[in-house]
Amino acid sequence: MTQGSADIGTRVAEILTAHRGMEGPLLPILHAVQADFGHVPQDALPVIAKGLNLSRAEVHGVMSFYHDFRVEPAGRHVVKLCRAEACQAMGSDAVADHAMARLGIDWHGTTADGAVTLEPVYCLGLCACAPAALVDGRVVGRVDAARLDTLLAEVGA
Repeated sequence: MTQGSADIGTRVAEILTAHRGMEGPLLPILHAVQADFGHVPQDALPVIAKGLNLSRAEVHGVMSFYHDFRVEPAGRHVVKLCRAEACQAMGSDAVADHAMARLGIDWHGTTADGAVTLEPVYCLGLCACAPAALVDGRVVGRVDAARLDTLLAEVGA
């Protein structure tokens, strides 16, 4: 769904109002905007900056620092593969290569049909069950190529 700048500005202003008076509101506001739009539209940044008396660069800097904020909508399903040391030691590089080859995308890419977005994540706290993945918010351990294929089949990829 494409929304115009006026719609984005109106909705972001409502989100700013809902967070008025909160100490350190930038991250909660960015989360709220992403929850509402599925990403943080570029047109939202100046509205947030003005509302918080920050520069657009400051808002962009915070947004781009955290990997979970998206500038484009994600696919219908988000698959995150752990890239931390324990998972790498247990074969996550091979799982990642398999995922990218099977889906035909690179990190942060979305399949052409919009079904799956593939993202790296840096530790899911599941090191004892490495390599780990997060599929639509569900943590999965001991992921290998075969298990990844099963997970992708479950989400229709």
